[in-house]
This record gives sequence, C-alpha cells and structure tokens, in this order.
Amino acid sequence: MDPTVNPCDNFYQYACGGWLKKNIIPETSSRYSTFDILRDELEVVLKGVLEREESRSSSSLTKAKVLYRSCTNESVIEQRGGTPLFTVLQDVFEWPIATDDWDTNYGMNWRAEDAIAKLNEKYGKQVLISFFIGTDDRDSNAHIIHVGVRNNRLHLFSFAYKHKCIFALVENTFKLQEVARVMMMEKEIANVFNWTLFTNKIMDTVGIPITDSEEVIVYAPNYFKRLNPVLAKDVQNYMVWRFIMNLVVGLSKTYRETRKAFRKAIYGTTSEPAVWRQCAIYVNNNMENAVGRLYVEEAFPGDSKDMVSCMCAVYACMGPIMALENVLVYVSEEYFENILKNLEFGQKKRLKKLKIKVNKEEWITGAAVVNAFYSSSRNQIVFPAGILQPPFFGKGQPWSLNYGGIGMVIGHEITHGFDDNGRNFDKDGDLKDWWTPSSTQKFHELSKCIVDQYGSYSWDLANGQNLNGNNTLGENIADNGGIRQSYQAYQNYVKKHGKEAPLPGIDLNHEQLFFLNFAQVWCGTHRPEHAVNSIKTDVHSPGKFRVLGSLQNFPEFAKAFQCQKNTNMVPEKICRVW
Repeated sequence: MDPTVNPCDNFYQYACGGWLKKNIIPETSSRYSTFDILRDELEVVLKGVLEREESRSSSSLTKAKVLYRSCTNESVIEQRGGTPLFTVLQDVFEWPIATDDWDTNYGMNWRAEDAIAKLNEKYGKQVLISFFIGTDDRDSNAHIIHVGVRNNRLHLFSFAYKHKCIFALVENTFKLQEVARVMMMEKEIANVFNWTLFTNKIMDTVGIPITDSEEVIVYAPNYFKRLNPVLAKDVQNYMVWRFIMNLVVGLSKTYRETRKAFRKAIYGTTSEPAVWRQCAIYVNNNMENAVGRLYVEEAFPGDSKDMVSCMCAVYACMGPIMALENVLVYVSEEYFENILKNLEFGQKKRLKKLKIKVNKEEWITGAAVVNAFYSSSRNQIVFPAGILQPPFFGKGQPWSLNYGGIGMVIGHEITHGFDDNGRNFDKDGDLKDWWTPSSTQKFHELSKCIVDQYGSYSWDLANGQNLNGNNTLGENIADNGGIRQSYQAYQNYVKKHGKEAPLPGIDLNHEQLFFLNFAQVWCGTHRPEHAVNSIKTDVHSPGKFRVLGSLQNFPEFAKAFQCQKNTNMVPEKICRVW
C-alpha cells in the first residue's frame, strides 16, 4: 500500500503504490503484476515436478517429462541448428521462391486451396483464412465448421522486423519491394477458390467427407465478398513465413534470436525467459491433464476446492484429477519434431469433433492455470486449481479478503453470462434472442454509459492514449457486476456467521479490507510498447482502470471509506448495468 495517498482520491495508488515502488518489470517480461508473480511461482512448481525422477505407471506422466527434457536439451538443440526446419520445409513448400521462379515454375500449377489447406490440416496453422471446428452457436450440443478472418494486426506490424533475419538464415533475402508486396497481402486477400475443395482438403485428413450442403458459420462475410486475383501471386512466400515464424522456438539460439527485434517492438522486452520456463509453459499447454495432475498432487490443498465451491454455491467444475493417455511418442533428442507431432495430433483431434456431440463434461482448461473462465456455450464457470491461492483465496485468510479476491472473480465470471456477448446465449448455451425488446434497449443504454466511462480514461503508460470502451465492454461489465455481487455475498456471510475479528496490525475494518484485496489482485505495470499494443488488442482494461472504474461506480466503496462527493472516487455520474 501507499498510505500517504487518500483512498478517496486514487484508490488504486493507495492500494498498489507500495507494490509499484518495490517491483520492477523483469527484462524478459512485457508486464509485471500479481497475476504474473503467481504464474512465475506456478512455473517453479512445474519445473520441480517435471524434472523429478520417479517411477510412475502412467505413460502420460512419463511422456510429459520426456517432452520437457527434449525442450530443455539445449546442447542437442544447438548442435542441430536449423536442420530440422529445412527438412520440414521440403515437405511443406519450396521456399523462398523468387518472383521469376514463381512465374516460370509455380504460378501455373499452384492453387490457394491446396496451400492454405495443407498448413491447416497437418499443423493447424491458420493463414489468411481461419478454418476450425467449434461449437455451433445455435446448438451448443453440436459442432460446426467456422470460417473467418485471421487477425494479423501484430504480424503485419512486425513483418519488417522479422523477415530480414529469418530469410537471411535460409540464405535468400527478399528485395524490399517484395517485402512491401507481401505486407499488402492481407489488405487485398481474395476468395477466388473452391470452398468445397478447400474444406475437403482439410477434412480428408480425418476421413470426414464434406458436401456443398454442409452448414458453415462465416464470420466477417464482407471480407470474403471483396475478391481479388492478387491471392494467386506472391502469397506462397508469405504463407511459409507465417508458418515458420512460430517454429523457430524449437531451433538453436541463433534462430530464436531472430525474434528479438519483434519482441522489442511489440512487447518492449530485451531477452527471453529462461529456457526451463518456456519449456514448462509449453508442456503444460500441450499436456494439460498430465501436468495438472502433477501440479495438484504437489501444491494444491484439496479442501480449497470444497471451500470455493461453497462460495459459488455451484459445482466449481473441477472433477477428479486425471492424466489422459495420448498416442504420441516423444523423443528426448528431437524437440522440433515433438512440436510438429503435437501440432498434427492436436489438429486431427479438433477436426474429428465435427460429427461428434459436444462433451460438456470435458475440461476447457488444465488445472495448472492462474486464471478463471466462463463458457457461453456450456453456461459454465471454471476455476482451475492454479488461481485458488493467496491473494485470491486462502484457507487462513479472513473471509473479507477471500470475497474481495476469488469472490470477485466468481462474480465476474457469472456476470459474463449477462455481458454484451453472453447475454445472447440462453440457459442451455444456445444463441437465442430470449430478452424482451425493452430489456434489450435498456441494456444498450446502460452499456453505453460503461463504454463512455472507460473510453474517457487516459493511460499514461500508453503515451496518454484513451482506452477503447467498446473493445473492453464485456470485461468492464463483468468487473462492475462482479464486485457488487461479491460484496453482497460477503454481507450475507457476515449475517450468517457474524462479524470477523479485526486483522492485527492494520487499521482497516473488513469492509475496507474487502476492497483493498480486490484492488491488490490488480497491482501491476506495463512496458510502454506493450501498453500501446494492449489498447488495440486486449479485451481487458488495464488493472489500474479495472479498479478505479468499478469502484467509482459502487456507492458501497465510498461508504466504506467515507468518501465525499467532491472526491475523484465519487464522480457525479455513475454507471451500472447489473
């Protein structure tokens, strides 16, 4: 805390000022926050369990450790250099292709359908067109094909930084005018190909034929209406560059460092996290059930689940910890090939779901995750084991802190069911207009207040740019609803169990401690580069404004700290949706 600040003037600075003075963003990070500290600590736990030698009967646990060893086997990775990449490129495409070679040898026989589908079917790589199998919005028990536009804002911005180093490593550098032509691709992308052929190219890999009558969800249809023959020219080099840009992580340091300028421009970071951290994250992302089991056995107190379930008054969607078997065989000396195996296995697993009923009991996340989720199609809120720890939740913490922490997160996730997106789905998770016209009109009126409020906030770390109130609307509605719900839940707790004893050593009552812990879970700061980028791409407001915005709208906060009407935390106009 920074007790020199008046909580009624700037509660975020009052709650987090001491944290901001004490904590410095690591060179490897674009931001640093309470969330990031918990994630760092979780990765240390994962390192310990993945490096530990033990005899286990579960093949999934063994495979997780082999995958981790292959990732941390730096001597072998350095020795192999770029050979694994060159080998796979021969299987995917010829690259780079000079313009003259294209006209002479490739242009006549090349089809966009084949090229885009090949990267998708085998590696799940979404280039130019986003094609995936997902839950049908209108029928949450069924899967359907989704087709949309791949969001490449970051990639376009970073292309000039990355092309020179990567292309030079394959001993062929584009001319500057060719780079400019490739950068224009996504502004001129056309749909000049056969959709049935394209879809079957992808689905044939799992033996599911598609006819012209197959229903498909198409996002941004205007994108596909504006056709342009430019798709048939130059796109080959662009596509392969997009394919390899994320594969350099499996190569030697020389190749990995080609991303330094990109990271500096977008995130402001000057070095990569330790290899073991990258590897722990990678294994957790690809074997979340096995790693989740190891994490829970090592670090998760089992009674936390029951206590939080009682706070929710619903089952917290954390079933028995298990390690699901997979069919992959990893080799500890072949990290790059292991990456390709995971890409292909994961994509086939997703594609096979098309004709299968949605399993609503399947976990949407692993257990070793510091986050929480709401699923509109399942009408479900999820709290992984990783977030059920202080400061969000602790068995020995006062309940005022628990309700201000995980309680607010629970309320936040519940409110997502009634934000600008979630409100469109009914109790069964189906997209349906179940509101009366007058309720819909009132919702839009109240939401506009939130849009204007957050859009008026100027963020000093982002060169004074204002937040985007429209992009962050759903999360802001959830924050505002979450803090109100959780505060009321705490009042109900006190009525039932009586007032809590004062917390020794601090001159704050428990209503004040509730708001203090809520604010402190959002203590954090950003590098300027990342702040600028996050305004454009992040659906969440920065932590500072998540605190200020929701508390300015909540009279119970002003009452708890006895704030007067002329103070910053008590504006003349307040917004409330829920």
